[in-house]
Amino acid sequence: MDGEACEIARLPEELLSAALARTSTRDACRAAAASPAFRAAADSDAVWACFLPRDLPPLADGELPDAPRKKDLFLRLSDGPVLLPDRRVSMWLDRETGAKCYMLSARGLTIIWGDTPQYWSWIPLPDSRFSEGAQLRNVCWLEIRGKIQSKMLTEDTIYAAYIVFKLKERSSGLDNPAQEATVSLGETSLTRKVCFHGYDDDGEAGGVPENYRPMNLLPQQRIRRRNGRPVPHGENVGQPQKRADGWMELELGEFFNEGGDDGEVSFSLLEVKGGHWKSGLIVQGIEIRRKASG
Repeated sequence: MDGEACEIARLPEELLSAALARTSTRDACRAAAASPAFRAAADSDAVWACFLPRDLPPLADGELPDAPRKKDLFLRLSDGPVLLPDRRVSMWLDRETGAKCYMLSARGLTIIWGDTPQYWSWIPLPDSRFSEGAQLRNVCWLEIRGKIQSKMLTEDTIYAAYIVFKLKERSSGLDNPAQEATVSLGETSLTRKVCFHGYDDDGEAGGVPENYRPMNLLPQQRIRRRNGRPVPHGENVGQPQKRADGWMELELGEFFNEGGDDGEVSFSLLEVKGGHWKSGLIVQGIEIRRKASG
C-alpha cells in the first residue's frame, strides 16, 4: 500500500486534478480524505471550478465571504440558500449535481388580493431567509402564481416546484375542495389536484397543526376532514410533506429543463370555484429544485 501511495504521489497535481474533475463532488471529498497524496489536487480550484455552475447569479451583499476558494464556495452554496440582490429570491446548489435551485418568496409571487388587508396580511418570518410571508385571512378566491426564467436553471435537469407553507391552528376551508396546481414550460403544461391538508401513510397528520388528530383515520383512503366529517379525495391528489426546517411543502408539479431552452417556467395554485371561504394559510414561497431520481 505504501508503495502504491508513493507511486500516486509522483503523479503531477495537474494530472490528478484533471482526473478528479471528471468525477463528482462526493468522489473528490472522499479522495481528499482517503489519501494525503490526493488532498491538494482534490481541494484545488481547478477541480471545484468544474463542479460550480459557470453562470451563477449575482448575490446580495454580505451573503458570501470575499474571494472564497472554489471548494468553500460550492460547500457554502450547497449548505443552504443565499439571497439574490432583490432579497425576494434565494438560491442554492444541489450538493450531488451542482444544479441551481431557487425559492421565490411570497413577495416575489403574484397573490390575488395579496395587498388587501381584509384578505391577506404580511407577517415576519423569523425562521426563514425572507423577512416576511403572506398570511391568508379570509378569501373565497385563492390564486397564487409565480414564474422564473428557464435560463436561470440548470440545463437537462428534471425540476419540481413546491409551495412552502404552514397552517394556523384554526385554518379552515383548505381541505375541500382540492386545489388545482399547474406547471407550464413553453407549450407543455401539466395540471394536478393537490390539497394543503393530508395524512402520512402512518396516520400522522400532515399539513395540519400537531394537536389536530381526527378519529377513525383510514390512511389508505387518505381521508381529510371538514367540519368534523371525513372528506375523501382520490388517490391522485397530491398531499403535503413535512420538511426538516419545520415548514410543510406541497408539490405543484415537475418539468424538464432541456438544454438550450430560453423561456419562462410558470406555476399556479388555484381554488376559485364554488365560493368556498378559506383562511389560516401562511406562505413562505415557491421552491424550484432538482428532483432526485427514484
